[in-house]
Amino acid sequence: MRATLRWAHSDLRTHRGEALFLVLATAGIVASLLLATALFGYATNPWQRVFTQSHGAHVWLHTETAADTGKLAELDGVDSVAGPYPTADTTVASRGSRAAVELRATAQRPSVGRPPVVSGHWLDPATPNGVVLESRLARALLAEPGDTLAVPGTARELTVVGLADSAEPRYRPGEQPGLVWALPSAVPDPDGQVIGLRLTDPGDTSYVVQRAVTVLGAGAIGEVSTWQQARAEAQGDNRLLGQVLGLFGLGALVAAGLAVHGAIGTRIRGHLRDLSVLKAIGFTPGQVVRIFLLQHLAYALLGAVAAAALAEALGSRIPGRLGDAVGMWQGLPGHTVALFVIPVGAVLFIGATTGLAAWRAGRVPPVPVQRPAAALGRLSGATGRALGPRPAAVPPGGRPAGGLRRVLGLPPAAPRTGQLSDLARRALGARIPPALVLGCHKAFTRRPRSLATVARLTLPLLLIVVAMSAWTTIDRFHSRPEQVGLPTALSVRADAGLNERQTRALLESDPEVAAAYPGVETAALVPGQTATIALRGLGTAQDPYPFTLAEGRPARGADEAVAGQGLLDLLDVRVGDWVRMTVGDQPQILHIVGRSIEPENAGRVISTSLDTLRANDPGLRPTLYELRLAPAADPREVADRLATAGRGHLDVHTVTNPADGLSPLRAVVAGLIAVLALIGLIELLTAIGGTVRQSERDLLALKAIGLSPRQITAITVTATGCTALAAVLAATALGLPLAHWLIDAQGRSSGIGAGIAQGPSAPLMLLLGTAAVLCAAALAAVPAARAARRRLADTLSAVA
Repeated sequence: MRATLRWAHSDLRTHRGEALFLVLATAGIVASLLLATALFGYATNPWQRVFTQSHGAHVWLHTETAADTGKLAELDGVDSVAGPYPTADTTVASRGSRAAVELRATAQRPSVGRPPVVSGHWLDPATPNGVVLESRLARALLAEPGDTLAVPGTARELTVVGLADSAEPRYRPGEQPGLVWALPSAVPDPDGQVIGLRLTDPGDTSYVVQRAVTVLGAGAIGEVSTWQQARAEAQGDNRLLGQVLGLFGLGALVAAGLAVHGAIGTRIRGHLRDLSVLKAIGFTPGQVVRIFLLQHLAYALLGAVAAAALAEALGSRIPGRLGDAVGMWQGLPGHTVALFVIPVGAVLFIGATTGLAAWRAGRVPPVPVQRPAAALGRLSGATGRALGPRPAAVPPGGRPAGGLRRVLGLPPAAPRTGQLSDLARRALGARIPPALVLGCHKAFTRRPRSLATVARLTLPLLLIVVAMSAWTTIDRFHSRPEQVGLPTALSVRADAGLNERQTRALLESDPEVAAAYPGVETAALVPGQTATIALRGLGTAQDPYPFTLAEGRPARGADEAVAGQGLLDLLDVRVGDWVRMTVGDQPQILHIVGRSIEPENAGRVISTSLDTLRANDPGLRPTLYELRLAPAADPREVADRLATAGRGHLDVHTVTNPADGLSPLRAVVAGLIAVLALIGLIELLTAIGGTVRQSERDLLALKAIGLSPRQITAITVTATGCTALAAVLAATALGLPLAHWLIDAQGRSSGIGAGIAQGPSAPLMLLLGTAAVLCAAALAAVPAARAARRRLADTLSAVA
């Protein structure tokens, strides 16, 4: 045991850099996996916690005030009901911010859908104008308990008495109104009602919705929201962050395992004599295996423990969403188990890949230290073929056994036929420098070993290409939003004080408004009456709305529409099909002629022109205007000018960009690229070490034919550069299609749809490839120069 520890200590002193790289790579991998687990927990558990605490309803139905909702409690599968509660849609303002809200009248705190109060207190009859705001709405209005909310266009004021969480669909400016609980006296003129259904089996949601629509009638129902939709919205971008971290963490773990395997294999080939000496002095094969296995397990364990300790101690202090996710994850019941299982799993995986290479070390038999003199002049395959046949005894039917074959007791290999390839001969005949020709030839002489090295180096580079594609896709949402379904920057709603002509004239009078598209958006029941979708009518025949299409053609004719991927999946239809939906008590039949990229409402949107909807309802009046701004315009400045010019009649919001919630992903991608680059560096150093050790056998012959130390160095540098170049080309050829497929698959699953992926630009890919090749050449230059200038005695000893 003492000898084992001394040998391991000596090896550590010799390979300090390699040990440090392995520790850092393992720490980065484990940290990525831990953060991915935290984000998955953060994405799911907050909504689930609120839903459980509030005894939430699985279905919320918005109906007319005259609808007889009492029958819904008798439906099969309904356990209990919340409401009905009278509702009124209005707008409130606080500290310069405005928001569309739904005032929900409740005389007492509900038992189903009971909102947990997070600040202040619940409604009190002593404060008849008091309201409780949903917490997300309160953040948008910068409102706190004690603040006063104004109702534009009236003299009414509402006093905030509390803030509460809700498991219902969250507030989204311009899309989903915020939720405000109030006493019945604060909702004097309700325009609808809402009722919540808590089910005995959440899996029967679609069936219960269908039965409820049948009982009440399709014309009585305005909107249906389910617990699945609310949960998907709450998870949102956090789940995507977790998926990205988990994917790259697992990929990096595989790359690190292969890098460790390659490093040990290369070291075994370079230390055959040392291993033989260990065997000769009494080390058993098991002891040799344990030396390598325990040594690399110690490196992996050190990195894993460091990552777990840092994540536990400092993870909650990371700025932004990652820190919030880690802080909440640390309070979950499964936190301790995950903190133990993930590092242990990573260490065991690295140990498994290490064990295979260590087993090869245990098979090296003890041999005498001094080899026959004939072996001293033996050349490697590349140099031997370059110099021509050598006058050595050749066994019948084969060439002399190589050093490794003789050590392992293997039979002689098949005879090598030929010398340099025709391409190499032509290159030498064209007076290309011999160092360049021999270096390129040497890089791919031993094809199985060379291909394995290229494959191990390709994996981290491939993942870097995928990470760069994710980065450029996020940049595309910010720099070119019109290409990802966001052609407009502002959404404006006007009250009854302005007619259509006045509103459009007011909007187009701003010099930075390039176009104003009138439109309406309403909820429509899908066929089967199991869910509601968003039906939009935007633009006119004279001024069509610029939808971003990924498939098909624009909707130009009567009854033509484009739909998002989420709607196509929900209805199980394709481009070219006709769909029927119900708006109130009127059917609407549309022909889907294209698939648009829809970042809103999980892609459950079908869009047509305002003229098409007016053909079914001639009295339809625009309720919103989508504004396309001039290229250099600042949306916030334009919004402020329009709000001021509207004198309280305009509600102006900036269009939400889904990439705004993905800003933490930039730091995540940058960290993953750093971890992958570290793993690639480990593999590169391993490949350089193997190439340099292999070139030591050729050193005498290369000097004998007149090559200078600089030319001999150039051979090794060229061989390493060729290996890196092959890995870069393979990573580019495989990584770009893989990145497009992964990003588009995520787009399809989120409802946005395929067609959002954006690969890195050609200059950026050229920069990556150039940096990888130059880094490989620079790292190989120093050890290659040292080997080329070794003394004759050292060279003979190394060859022996």
